[in-house]
Amino acid sequence: MYKKLLRPILFLFSPETSHHIVATLLKAGAIIPFLNPLVRKIFCINSPELATEVAGIKFANPVGLAAGFDKNALVYKEMGNLGFGFVEIGTVTPLPQPGNAKPRLFRLSQDEALINRMGFNNDGVEKIATRLHKKNAGIIIGGNIGKNKDVPNEEAHRDFEKCFEVLFDYVDYFVVNVSSPNTPGLRSLQEKEPLTRLLTNLQGKNKMHPAPKPIFLKIAPDINNEQLDDIIEIVKNCQISGVIATNTTISRDELKSDTTPLGNGGLSGKPLLKRSTEVVKYIFEKSAGNIPIIASGGIHSVEDALEKLEAGASLLQLYTGFIYEGPALVKKINKELLRRRRSSHFKRY
Repeated sequence: MYKKLLRPILFLFSPETSHHIVATLLKAGAIIPFLNPLVRKIFCINSPELATEVAGIKFANPVGLAAGFDKNALVYKEMGNLGFGFVEIGTVTPLPQPGNAKPRLFRLSQDEALINRMGFNNDGVEKIATRLHKKNAGIIIGGNIGKNKDVPNEEAHRDFEKCFEVLFDYVDYFVVNVSSPNTPGLRSLQEKEPLTRLLTNLQGKNKMHPAPKPIFLKIAPDINNEQLDDIIEIVKNCQISGVIATNTTISRDELKSDTTPLGNGGLSGKPLLKRSTEVVKYIFEKSAGNIPIIASGGIHSVEDALEKLEAGASLLQLYTGFIYEGPALVKKINKELLRRRRSSHFKRY
């Protein structure tokens, strides 16, 4: 129904307008008393056999919604009704910011991809925290945090600390986002020395709490193996919980679409599948499976999801694949995972 009816209608509008339409429909539908149970019955697979524990958190199922879709914590409950085992909000910054100038989100339909240069547009951590104050404990919430655009990298740690402390009581895990290509200079924080300082400082704040929260690092797909070795070392030394592999790419290799008129931005979707899986596999093998990995990038089918898990991922995140394939993709992946977990061919997933 989604691909044949709803998607063609949504794709008549600009990507950002379509996103607002979907969010509005989800919020409106949630008001209708009988609709939420009906949606859950259609899309959710509720089975304890799908439960996956990572970093001390028990996820109802391993398929999550990546950051960027619900930046402002407006529809996380509704996304849970569509079958997701967890939802990552953000990226959240201390102060509200409008993001980059529009248009800033583009479909590459031939490639089943998106290019975005949103620029961390969000309502600011204080307002977002108030929306999470009444969050439904039935859905795991991740808080993806970053810095405001006009804050120099030398002071970035203060922005991460602010978001961390304000959101601490309202999210189940944190994600440090220093890998978006859409905030000038942000990716330089992935370098060994500044990243070590940032994570050491944040983990110090974390350990001051009686029950510290898991912290994950979201990394770019464009870094080389030497940089990945540094990431592995940093994750171990700073004792954070794991990595999310990967964010969007600045590469435009092997695209069918002409992206010249669109300008810069991060590419997501099918073209990212191969590289993001390579990163997952490299980290898993180099760390001997000791670093939990949340795989994100190019998952558009059950086969793509299984490829990520076989490469070493413990959890999955969808974004562009969800936009192109619809909520049925979440159910298909969970259904196949449940089948495999019940079969005699059970592997690590």
